[in-house]
Amino acid sequence: MKWLNFYRMRLVLFGVVATTVLNGGSAKADFTFGEPTNLGPTVNSSANEKGPSISADGLTLYFRSARSGTQGPGDLWVTTRSSTHDKWGDPENLGATINSWGQDDEPDISADGLELYFYSQLGAASDADLWVARRDTNSDIWSQPVNLGSMVNSSQHDWDPSISADGLELYFNSDRPGGSGNSDLWVTTRATKEDPWSEPVNLGPTVNSLVNDASPEISDEGLMLFFVSARPGGYSDADIWVTTRATSEDDWGFPVNLGPKVNTTYAEFSPSISADGLWLYFCDYTSPRPGGHGGEDLWQAPIIPILDLNGDGIIDSADMCIMVYHWGENYSLCDIGPTPLGDGIVDVQDLIILSEHLFEEVNDPTLVAHWALDEAEGDVASDSVNDNDGTIYGDPAWQPEAGMVDGALHFDGIDDYVETDFVLSPADGPFSVLAWIKGDAPGQAVLSQADGSNWLCTDSVEGNLMTELKAYGRGATGPLLSQTVITDGNWHRIGLVWDGSQRTLYVDDLAVAQDAQPDLEASENGLYIGTGKAMEAGSFWSGLIDDMRIYSRAIKP
Repeated sequence: MKWLNFYRMRLVLFGVVATTVLNGGSAKADFTFGEPTNLGPTVNSSANEKGPSISADGLTLYFRSARSGTQGPGDLWVTTRSSTHDKWGDPENLGATINSWGQDDEPDISADGLELYFYSQLGAASDADLWVARRDTNSDIWSQPVNLGSMVNSSQHDWDPSISADGLELYFNSDRPGGSGNSDLWVTTRATKEDPWSEPVNLGPTVNSLVNDASPEISDEGLMLFFVSARPGGYSDADIWVTTRATSEDDWGFPVNLGPKVNTTYAEFSPSISADGLWLYFCDYTSPRPGGHGGEDLWQAPIIPILDLNGDGIIDSADMCIMVYHWGENYSLCDIGPTPLGDGIVDVQDLIILSEHLFEEVNDPTLVAHWALDEAEGDVASDSVNDNDGTIYGDPAWQPEAGMVDGALHFDGIDDYVETDFVLSPADGPFSVLAWIKGDAPGQAVLSQADGSNWLCTDSVEGNLMTELKAYGRGATGPLLSQTVITDGNWHRIGLVWDGSQRTLYVDDLAVAQDAQPDLEASENGLYIGTGKAMEAGSFWSGLIDDMRIYSRAIKP
């Protein structure tokens, strides 16, 4: 790193003021998933295991299995461990009090450990009902299960219960009338734990689709609802999705697929989130992913908060400076603790998590392309995160010692450019582009999409940063032009961020222009670095470009 930390922190301190003014909303911090691991042969058998439910202390795991010792087609089992660092012990069948001779499935343990919800189905042709077993203390045996009754259960299939941490909301799926005609997600509520459940309410068309939606799991703080769906946009016929809400009084938002780290071409099912927000448990369904033990297996994946707050590729003093500046505020970018959604305030919980990862290089799956431009020779600009290497045309000069982040590439402003096969359609969702540049001539382009738009460029008069990326047709608002000159011969870190509703331009971590733009035009073409969309004369960059990064999320430098 060749820039001074003091310089970067000073820019951030001024930049977050503009960011706070220009950006509102209550979206929580971003997070991603680590590599899933199989729970191993002690928990998983050669038969089918599904429906994991982790206790609040992380020491007890309930699940359904068809292993040897099961009295019906599927029984409820439990495994325990002494600490979260220990291995799981041999599973035990919950016995005849809980399990019937039919299918008993999808257990969900309450936060206090005193209620165990599940569904039971006596035969393949019979309807499934929701049941609950209770106990007075965690050391007592379970009581005889009680049917939740006709207010909750219908004459159709009612499956997959998930009880909220306060015990006042019960989510489940059902194919009862009043939904889409397939399996939908529903919720029933009660005022206190002693009150009866109310009439269930369908979660509506924002959450439910026209195909099967099932297996809900409400997070501990009640702001995320994970579920399984066969809707379009997934990787198989059953993927895990999540919908979020800002508060428990708000409506659920549009669901998002958990992505290829969790979801595969196999089917994933039965999500369960640990109370500390650090682990996702789930099962693969119908076909085992590599590393399984046969049939359906239970897996776990770590939930990892994204801590690179300014998107520069390292967790350092600049990120800590952003957090300290917003101390005591409800500032979503820094609200990373407790994981994964935070608690609505920037405080010591967030600082602890950030400090545990200081000075780590970032393995961020939302970084979808990164051309470091650090090569010393050759006609290839390598993409360090994917296989979208760029081909260099003209004769730009490698500058191994002249970049802001190690080396850089010098463009002559005549015919030098880099062509990449990387495709990011701006219409697909939020994204960010960040780069270091040093130039001295207006009217030129830093990044463009072939036969599409100039994403980052300067106006032809003053050399002010601008973007021509906009919506297509009637929704277009025209180019977004800043009043900040970047062609003054000095290094600048520039950025374009689209968060799904607004375009924002950044210079040296300051938000310098922003407007409302709810849609952007689609494109399936590759990108040019150092020239305009049609490689027209005058659009070729004259100067240095370094460390080009593209994220599939909205960064706030």
